[in-house]
Amino acid sequence: MLFNMESKRRKGLNGVLSSLSLLCVVLDLQLDGVLGATHVEIEHHLEMGRKLLAAGQLAEALSHYHSAVEGDSKNYLTYYKRAAVFLAMGKSKSALPDLTRAIQLKPDFLAARLQRGNILLKQGNTQEAREDFQAVLEGSPEQGEAHDQLLRTEELEELQEEAQSAHMQADYHATVTVLDRVIELSPWDPDSRELRAECYIRLGDLRKAIQDLTPAARLRNDNRAAFLRLSTLHYELGEHQEALSQVRECLKLDQDDKECFSHYKQVKKLSKQLDSAEELISEDRYQEAIEKYESVMKTEPDVPFYTYKAKERICFCLVKNKRAHEAVDACSEAHQRDPRNVNVLRDRAEAYILSQDYEKAVEDYQEAREFDEENQEIREGLERAQKLLKLSRKRDYYKILGVDRSANKQEIIKAYRKLAQQWHPDNFQSEAEKKEAEKRFIDIASAKEVLTDPEMRQKFDAGEDPLDPETQQGGGGGGHNWPFDFNPFGSGGSFHFKFHYN
Repeated sequence: MLFNMESKRRKGLNGVLSSLSLLCVVLDLQLDGVLGATHVEIEHHLEMGRKLLAAGQLAEALSHYHSAVEGDSKNYLTYYKRAAVFLAMGKSKSALPDLTRAIQLKPDFLAARLQRGNILLKQGNTQEAREDFQAVLEGSPEQGEAHDQLLRTEELEELQEEAQSAHMQADYHATVTVLDRVIELSPWDPDSRELRAECYIRLGDLRKAIQDLTPAARLRNDNRAAFLRLSTLHYELGEHQEALSQVRECLKLDQDDKECFSHYKQVKKLSKQLDSAEELISEDRYQEAIEKYESVMKTEPDVPFYTYKAKERICFCLVKNKRAHEAVDACSEAHQRDPRNVNVLRDRAEAYILSQDYEKAVEDYQEAREFDEENQEIREGLERAQKLLKLSRKRDYYKILGVDRSANKQEIIKAYRKLAQQWHPDNFQSEAEKKEAEKRFIDIASAKEVLTDPEMRQKFDAGEDPLDPETQQGGGGGGHNWPFDFNPFGSGGSFHFKFHYN
């Protein structure tokens, strides 16, 4: 019985071994089939990649070369061809590993060495670039491009040392001049661009510094510092939205970066205040906008731009609120800090108009026009200020009643009553005094007539006297011309004035 059991066990084991052998044979056959199919597929991908590259369809060509590399990781030409696509797409950093792999697989592959040397030279890596160019010349002494690039590599090394020396001596102009040629030879070198940006910052040219740091940020793998620097530069220039965008790029790389997060909070707070202030202005809520801009100055007292901007907008809001004297002071302070600011000159001119100082209003508008001759608003403002100046030398109804240009109807009527009582001719005895009083009284009545009528007041504020026959078409055909063609005191002393308070 034991013998029979052992015999059965052996037979079962032999069966299992036979099945495993058969499975291995099947797998070998399948593997051979897969390998054969893979080789065909690789050739297909290489051919499609070549055609698409020639047609300029780079993304599609790259996809096929990816598949070819995955199918055969030992083919140096496949890496080289994929590197060519990366270079055509402007992705030199991606091309470099493929060229290096191709050289590892075939150390005497001179075309790959020449291409890698060119990339390394543009990246400012002179030592490794020299090694590649020398290797090419050892294998092919007559290779002209390698010879020329080797000379450029030596020139670049000398210039890099010269730039560092000038920078150490704080000669920033000289450093920039040398770096101009350095960057021409190695445009993908972030170190040179960052050094030139630092020089521009020292020289006070933040805009050019940004132009260097923007590509430098793309050239580094860990570019948080570059994004933070870009953000601070945009912030100092008053470009708070762009500053916010750049610091967010830093936080995308590392949300726990303390410097970036601290700066982000500051920019975000200020940006929110500025946007809110402008929204309030758009809603004609000028007093609230003034308060918001005062908060802006408290939030960022160390960057002059935001103080200047706040002063400029406060000046504008005060004018809109018709607070003439405060507006003149605020606008004058803003003008002192930025004398060529056309908006400040325009707003101060309007403040002077509110203060009835038309000569100064004309002067400000004329100065603004010199800075911006094509500005239609400035031209129209100047014409209006000139009309008001001319008109004020004849009859200024606001001055006659002694009220501000921002006075409301009730304030105008109150001033009118007081002056009418004061200058009523019945209050005077001599004939000369009565005539003077009559003249003054007519002016007072005219001022009340114009300034309590919305249509006539609007015309007067635009520089036109609605009661002056010379400025009216038809020479006074309307009923509002009575002060010029009718004198209530001209018929003798029988007129008795009655006050009308409507």
